[in-house]
Formats: sequence, C-alpha cells, structure tokens
Amino acid sequence: MIRQPFVFISHKFLSLRHSPLPWGERDACLPVGRGVRGKRFRGSKHWYIYIGLFMLILLLSGCPKKVARIPSIEAPPVMDPMAKLLEAFSSAETLQAKASIRLDTVRKGEEFKFLLNGVVFYEKPDKLRILGYHPFGMGVFDALYRGGEFVLFSPLQNRAYTGEISEFGNLIAKANVRISAEKPEGSDVPNRIRIEMPEKETRLDVKLKEIAVNQPLPNDAFQWVPPEGVEIKSLAQFLKGKKFE
Repeated sequence: MIRQPFVFISHKFLSLRHSPLPWGERDACLPVGRGVRGKRFRGSKHWYIYIGLFMLILLLSGCPKKVARIPSIEAPPVMDPMAKLLEAFSSAETLQAKASIRLDTVRKGEEFKFLLNGVVFYEKPDKLRILGYHPFGMGVFDALYRGGEFVLFSPLQNRAYTGEISEFGNLIAKANVRISAEKPEGSDVPNRIRIEMPEKETRLDVKLKEIAVNQPLPNDAFQWVPPEGVEIKSLAQFLKGKKFE
C-alpha cells in the first residue's frame, strides 16, 4: 500500500512574508493589478469563509440522529400494610379475643411503657378492630379498619384520625409503618400482632388470649360514631406529623 503524503497547510503561507512564491514573484501579490496573482491573493482572503461554510454543510447534511426514548418506569404500588395482617386471619370467618397490650413510645424525649388490656375483633374479609384499655377501664386507643377505611381514636386526646388507606400509600411508605402477625405452631390464626412506627418511635405489641373463632360478634363490633366534641383530622396529618407529644 502506498501512503499518500500528508499535506499540512499553514496559515503562514497566506501571508506575503512566508509566501511559497519565488522572491521575484512576491511583488505580484501586492495590491490588485500589479501582477497576475493579485486576484488570487484577493480571493485567498475568503478561504476561511469557504472552508467554514463547507464544514457547516457537511455537518448539517449528515444523517439525523434518532433520540432514544427511555421507557418510563412505574414505581410498584405500595401495599396496604393492613392487607398482610388481614391475610393472616383469613382462615377464620370471625374472631374475637382478649388481649394483653404493651405500648412503647417516646414523648418529649422521654420513654414511656404502657401495659394495657384490650379486645380484638376480626370479620372476613376486611374488618379488624383493636381496642386498648387502661387496667382501670379507661379507654386509651381504638384502631378500626373496615373496607379500606382506617380510624384511629385517642380518648385521652379527644382526637381521631380518619382516611382511606389507599389514598396515603406513599405516606405510609415514608412513615415506614410495619405490621406483622405470628401464629403458634399448629394454629391457623395469629396469637400475636406487632405494629411498629419508627418515625414516631412507637411500638405496639398485642398478645391474643381466649381466642374464639367463627362465633357471632357483637352488633357494634365495627361501628364507630365520633363522640361529641371530638376533634377529627385527616390520617395524612397523623402520618406526616412528628413524634407523639
């Protein structure tokens, strides 16, 4: 293969001082009309413009690049934390049990531990209620879930939070709410429920006892009527809120 010689044209050759012409002919490149090459010198002033336009044409005449479209990635839907808990009870049509409840929480930087009595009601497919009482009978909390609606009532604060769980999937994920159930060996229904809310430094441990399965439940097992004067807020405010005070 015969290699073609590489030709490098310096811009210096466009000046008179470094002209490749013999010394005798360089005066011909002075003002127009003094030599045959005068017109060539005048035309050389436009070479930069010609080269620039030529390169621009080459760039514009190239094949247009296709913009690759990246398919949008949809985030998986946030699972209702109650759905997993209800599934654990799904082998029973109804359930009623007494409960021993331990509530650990932090209020204003101080740790508190409460030992409560309680009652648990379940009805297939999507109703669950956990009520917590002080040993002297005073109500502490009422957590009711029915058909996607959630109600959390605190008699001590005279305040209730309500809302549809499906509307707050992202908030539930951010609040990192964890709900789990444990079944003893040989049992089809759980005997322990754990609810953790790390963002609020709160943990609820419910141990079921005297469990009655597939027995009639009280008529008002899943009824809740706001007491007079109770403050009702959106569940979103509870999920967005700070730690308990």
